[in-house]
Amino acid sequence: MSQKTARIAATTRLYRKLHRWIAIPLFLFLTLIGTTGVLLGWKKQAGLLPPTQKGSNVEATAWVSLDSMSQVAVAYATHTLKKSPLIDRIDVRPQKGVAKIVFADHFTELQIDCSTGRILAVNARNSDWIEKIHDGSLLDLELKWDGDPFKLSYTTIAGLAMILLAISGFWLWYNPIRMKKIKHTKG
Repeated sequence: MSQKTARIAATTRLYRKLHRWIAIPLFLFLTLIGTTGVLLGWKKQAGLLPPTQKGSNVEATAWVSLDSMSQVAVAYATHTLKKSPLIDRIDVRPQKGVAKIVFADHFTELQIDCSTGRILAVNARNSDWIEKIHDGSLLDLELKWDGDPFKLSYTTIAGLAMILLAISGFWLWYNPIRMKKIKHTKG
């Protein structure tokens, strides 16, 4: 074996060890991220997003105020759902005349008719909890941690691990090809 192929073989062994050290401890996390990523990519087709209802009027001049819609949502969350009324966001769909109200502390969505302020649908937002598993923020939500420390650690470690796995995987694939070329040209 020439010095050049010996160096490549040594480098390949190093990459194999690095690949193993990263892949084995992070196998569960990377599998979880991959699975939830596929589910999020297919969320509409898999029925993880509730269908958007159609309001009675799409003319914005006929709509009730966002404040009125939020009051309806807060009252419904408090009295009917018996859950936190804290609103995370209001997603207005002008073409449908509907506002989707999503809560901060649970995965419920209310679809409200923008013209009447009447609740059209109450749905669980399955895609939201899958997204929180995917990015690691579910633990921050459950433990009520400010600043998303788990999410930041989880995504940083997982992202760097995927980059290192891709790089080491490339060299594990390419180095044997290089060694064959070197041996072929010398032989």
